[in-house]
Order: sequence, then structure tokens, then C-alpha cells
Amino acid sequence: MRPLNIKEAAGRLGISPRAIRFYEEKGLILPAKQASNGYRSYTENDIWRLQTIAALREIGMSLQDITQALGEIDQGNQQRLEEYLELQQAVMYAQWVELKRMLDTTQRMIDLNRQDGPLDVSHLHELADSSRRLREARQNWHDRWNYDTQAAIHDERVHAKSDCIPESSLSPPSFPEEAGSMPYNESRDALEHQDTKKAPSSSFYLYHNYDEALEQTANWISPVPGEHGLDIGTGTGNLAGKLLERQAIMTGIDQSREMLRTCRTKYPGMHVKLGNFLALPFADQTFDFLVSSFAFHHLSPDQQQLALQEMQRVLTPRGRICLTDLMFADVLHREAYIRQAEADENGDQLLAIRERHFPLLDELTGWLESHGYVTKTVRHNELLHTMLAVPLR
Repeated sequence: MRPLNIKEAAGRLGISPRAIRFYEEKGLILPAKQASNGYRSYTENDIWRLQTIAALREIGMSLQDITQALGEIDQGNQQRLEEYLELQQAVMYAQWVELKRMLDTTQRMIDLNRQDGPLDVSHLHELADSSRRLREARQNWHDRWNYDTQAAIHDERVHAKSDCIPESSLSPPSFPEEAGSMPYNESRDALEHQDTKKAPSSSFYLYHNYDEALEQTANWISPVPGEHGLDIGTGTGNLAGKLLERQAIMTGIDQSREMLRTCRTKYPGMHVKLGNFLALPFADQTFDFLVSSFAFHHLSPDQQQLALQEMQRVLTPRGRICLTDLMFADVLHREAYIRQAEADENGDQLLAIRERHFPLLDELTGWLESHGYVTKTVRHNELLHTMLAVPLR
């Protein structure tokens, strides 16, 4: 095919010559110029590149991301291109989730207006304030811990002290109830069988009883072969891998590209993509079950509520949820834990509580039970719990 001039190229692509010139100014395309008159000349490869640019712009990708995506295409790096596309998809899902929330809020305002009697405008204000607060909670999330830099050592780190539990992280004197006050009767067995080798009392380690807790999660989910499951914050895929072994069809999401690359290497049969709790990049009622481990505490309380709503959205009507994470049993447990850490002058524990949002287990199970689930929990150590929620309907 002979090279096209700019008008012919624009006509073939259905875009304006001005748009083509704009992409040239940004360095996205560099057509040759005819020696005789200096006019631009567009080859078949130029046309293909312009088509690609137009397609990426159509899905809302920024010029900066398009530049990077084109670079990956030029190098034949399909995996990196897929990551850029998945990132853009995650952005669109976040916008869609936010629009859906605004529609729901508007409908509730309409319903309030239709009620008999004079309208109490304060109810509208309360709805608007609640909507704004949740919108800000979704927008304010970011990865403060930069897990991309931790991917290479993550598996080593989670097993570094799996058999070594600091005495200070077991039931302290200020919280004497121990297993008798645990939410589920399996908890006593879990505590009685844990190894209690001493470690420095000043340390704070997230991953005590790691393998035990993941195994508990997989056992409680007990997938039927062929069921579709989602692991949120999958990291390097350790929990999802246990469910793959049980013949589940697993998808994992994480906000860390490097974690997902490691996960792909370990579990090539698993589908992974970029995403996070607050805007799950999947259609409604996609999964039969949902799991997450050591990730929920990265969300603030408002964000945790949004995450639970998103979990409900992507689950089938009979879909079940199993969360494993560091949690306080209730407010009294949290207060006792903080008092003990202060008495011990344990700065690491106090810093961990300030930087993370360990959920209150009674509030978490209460929310789920108020939304039609029956729950059970097991406690692995002072903070680590596994919770299963199954819908009643």
C-alpha cells in the first residue's frame, strides 16, 4: 500500500487531522516527511500505531500511560501491556462503582421525598455527608507499604518466624480471658497447639501461625471442584495456591505488579490482575467464594465497610467469605492490648497499631450477620483470627 497523507490517514481512521498532529507533537508517532515537499507520509505501520493510540484513548488511558504501553508493544512485551490495560480497567471499575454509589444515594433521596408528611431535609444532608465520606475513603486509599519492593522476599518473610511467637503477643495479664472468651470453640485448640518459643518482646511480626491460618481458610472454604474463587490481596499467591490444589478455579488481585509477577511464576494456571478491595474489577455475581489473608487491615474502618459491600457485589447469592487477618476481638481487647504494649514500652507494637487498622471482630461479624450471613471464627494467637461468613438465604 502506498503511504497516505494526513487527510487520507485521518479519513481511514475516523479521526481528525488535528488529533493526528497532536499525537505527533506528543511524540507518540513519528511519520516520515517527503523530501520533495516536506509533507508527512503515513505508512501501514504508522496507521496501525495510530489505531492503537485511538483504541487506548477510547478506554480513557492517559497520554503518559499510552507512551509507556506503546514502548512495551515495540519491545514485544505482552505481559507489561496487559498490566497497563488491566490498570486502566481497574480505573474504569472504580469510576463505575462510584457512579453506582451515587445512583443508589440519589434513589434513597427520592424515596425519602416520597414519604408521607413534610420532608425532613436533615435526612438528605445525612445521606449526602455519608456519601461524601465514603467517596473520600475510596479515593484516599494508597499503598503506604510499597509492596512492589517486598515481592522478592515476601515468601521468605512470611515463614521467617512461623514457629516463633513472642510472649508479648500471647494473652497478656491485662487480657486474662484467653480462649474462654474467644468467639468460636475451635479457638482453644488452636491456642493449645501453637509453639511458644520466645522471641524479643519488642518485635512485632505480622505472620505468626501463617501456614496454620491459610490452611484453616482453605479448609473452611472447602471448594467444590470447578468453583470460582477470588483472593483479594493475593500477594505471591500462597492462599490461592492451597485452593488451586483443591481444584478451585482461582483469580487473584493485588495492587502490586511485582507480587503478581511472582504469583504468575508460581501458579501459571491462576488468573491474576491488578486491583484492590475498594473497586473489584469484576462484574456482579462472578465468584462462588472470596478469601483474603493478612490484607484487610490495610484499610481504614470506612474503607473496610466499602470493601465488604464490594465483596457482596461480586459474589453469587450463595457466595461465602473467609477472611484471615490480625483483628481485635472487641474494643476492650484493643484497649487492653494497647495498655500492655505501653506498659512494656513496646514501640513496635504501638507503631503497628497506629499504622494499620486491625478490625474489631465483633463489629465485622455483626455487619455480616446484619446483611444475611451466619459467621464463625477461630483464633490462632492473640491477634490472628480466621472468620467464615455463609449467607443464610
